[in-house]
Amino acid sequence: MPDSIKLSVTLSATPEQVYEAWLSSEEHTAFTGDEATIDPTVGGNFVAGSGYIKGTTLELEPYSRIVQSWRSTDFPESAEDSLLEVLLERTRGGTRLTLVHTNIPDGQAEEYEQGWKDFYFEPMKRYFSEKGTG
Repeated sequence: MPDSIKLSVTLSATPEQVYEAWLSSEEHTAFTGDEATIDPTVGGNFVAGSGYIKGTTLELEPYSRIVQSWRSTDFPESAEDSLLEVLLERTRGGTRLTLVHTNIPDGQAEEYEQGWKDFYFEPMKRYFSEKGTG
């Protein structure tokens, strides 16, 4: 049975800044430190993590919600794409980013949970802290 995870982090940036950065090839690359190529439109494809991650943007609600199909090179070939929902909520001093990652291949959720923290949340906290909320 597929796994799912839900994680949150607070970033010192506006929802607009986080939304735009997630969908920008240049900024996504900058905050993760790995090459990303993103078509920021519904139906647009993306590749992140220097080719480790790929998918398609399925839904966009500007500055509040991004839904993408998502898979990594670690997925079994027979596995369906997982679903990633990025929720952005304005909070005092920044944005609460919540990731809801569902349909993860059985047994891989723990690895991805740590990956989100190590390769997204921590680098994003540094990136937005250094960038400021101008």
